[in-house]
Amino acid sequence: MSFYENLLAATTHERNNLLAVPLMQLAASGQINRAAYVGFLTEAYHHVKHTVPLLMNCGARLPERYEWLRAALGEYIEEEMGHQEWILDDIKACGADGEAVRHGRAQMPAELMVAYAYDMINRVNPIGFFGMVIVLEGTSVQVASAAADAIRSSLGLEKNAVTYLSSHGALDVGHTDFYANLMNRVDDPIDQAMIIHSAKVFYQLYGDIFRELGQRFFPEVA
Repeated sequence: MSFYENLLAATTHERNNLLAVPLMQLAASGQINRAAYVGFLTEAYHHVKHTVPLLMNCGARLPERYEWLRAALGEYIEEEMGHQEWILDDIKACGADGEAVRHGRAQMPAELMVAYAYDMINRVNPIGFFGMVIVLEGTSVQVASAAADAIRSSLGLEKNAVTYLSSHGALDVGHTDFYANLMNRVDDPIDQAMIIHSAKVFYQLYGDIFRELGQRFFPEVA
């Protein structure tokens, strides 16, 4: 198998655990309320705003042998620039205060996930950041588009209230192929093991964001 296929196989358990989180299932079927949706967008803003800084940080710390990967990060940066503003626009379209979110703080799970990403890049191994990429983009492909349609329909929202979910569901399909091709060029066993380990941790950390949201808004099913 290719390394990308090995990565998917090695993280099957963690990925299934994430998709089984009750709030994920409620969102995918449009069974969440507006407050929970705004809560999700709020946490998304507080980690998505770090995407470009993390990509830049990772690129700066990659060793010279990964120059080809550093160049690819430039493409990611260009595509991801400003996506956090889409989230704030969605929040405003839901009738909530986007500026309060901008100047607010994440709940602990999102804060810890972002902290782990920076720590991975700066202290452990910058290649481990690609464990975060497969978690966020893979989840978008599997859940985001369907959730966007279901949430918009059930809550009676306009299309401009689900731009983040709807756009990422489609956008990350192309990103997945791009990511797979990059990962298949990583041939160092130590770096491969680090990416697998990192992905397992990020599945847990990202799932914790939804577990906290579920406990806050739907304690009866969380």
